[in-house]
Amino acid sequence: MTETSSTPSTAGARQEAPRGRLQRLMRYLPLVAPVLLWAVPCGVLLYTGQHWPLPVTLAGTALFVLGLIGMPLAMARGHGRRQQDWAAIIGDTLLGSAWVLFVWSVLLGVLLRLALTVAGVGGGQDRARIVTWAVLGVSAVLLAWGYAEARRVPRVRRLDVELPRLGAGLDGTRVVLITDTHYGPLDRARWSERVCETVNTLEADLVCHTGDIADGTADRRRAQATPLGTVQATRARVYVTGNHEYYSEAQGWVDLMDELGWEPLRNRHVLVERGGDTLVVAGVDDVTAESSGLAGHGADLAEALTGADPDLPVLLLAHQPKFIDRAAAHGVDLQLSGHTHGGQIWPFHYLVRLDQPALAGLTHHGARTRLYTSRGTGFWGPPFRVFAPSEITLLVLRAAS
Repeated sequence: MTETSSTPSTAGARQEAPRGRLQRLMRYLPLVAPVLLWAVPCGVLLYTGQHWPLPVTLAGTALFVLGLIGMPLAMARGHGRRQQDWAAIIGDTLLGSAWVLFVWSVLLGVLLRLALTVAGVGGGQDRARIVTWAVLGVSAVLLAWGYAEARRVPRVRRLDVELPRLGAGLDGTRVVLITDTHYGPLDRARWSERVCETVNTLEADLVCHTGDIADGTADRRRAQATPLGTVQATRARVYVTGNHEYYSEAQGWVDLMDELGWEPLRNRHVLVERGGDTLVVAGVDDVTAESSGLAGHGADLAEALTGADPDLPVLLLAHQPKFIDRAAAHGVDLQLSGHTHGGQIWPFHYLVRLDQPALAGLTHHGARTRLYTSRGTGFWGPPFRVFAPSEITLLVLRAAS
């Protein structure tokens, strides 16, 4: 018996070894990532054959060192216990700028330099300087454009979604989705008003907010969130929590949305009737709720559907697309989600896809379940959106032809 039991223990130890190494590596990632974000552009722009005058090299190096030191300090002060908005703005802006510089230093530092070499353009110094100016030019343009994209009122994305179980009376039901508004350090009260004004032009039957209302507590971001009380819908306004609520006293946000006239769907459902047919609109807490330690919070789809007629079509609000496996297992017809921001700053979407089954748009899962993932209405952290535009979504539900 001793020999038999030791064999799986040895095999288990072998399996755990790589996992343990990976976990140790992930612990060091917050230390390594900032160094890479600033050191790589510094090397590509200043030390790969440009032979800049010494004052230029020293000044440029000093700027990168200042960014490397200042970014984590500002983010810690802005997003840590002190929650100082001015520091968060500086840290987030530096983070977004460093990411764009890093990406295009790598891409142009390799591809453009290779193209210039193959084309026989200039000598080594000339090619190095062309790469430097190209990286700086592309980064400046993308950051300016990305800032404008992040701060504007999102365009409305319209699409029809056919649901085979939808009754004829519900055909044409207009569902507006907003999500990931992320009210935060940058005061966007006027932006919030304009978003709500746009929503009200869409003549919605149902308006949904699928979480991540803000970064900060409800008391702190109340002024930015208050315009949500002006949103109009002929049938219902419904809301579910996102993961960021659980960083900022989630129950306070649930209470505020209730105060503003929205229906918080915390593992429960409401019925929407139209033309003699009925749609079950259900919602669940975010999947991070259970680990938050907040009493009474946790995603429970079975509880959300308790008492609902199983023959009726179900529209589910769940903040993260990864909830779709549970939704499909319960026969949900359509899940609405956000969370991904469409990647927000390209090419971050490749990392998002490692964690989520969908990045944006309409996808099909299982026999009948559809998932719509919004790119989000606002932005998180860095005030930039690069190749990932924000959206207000109008989904027109269609019965089967």
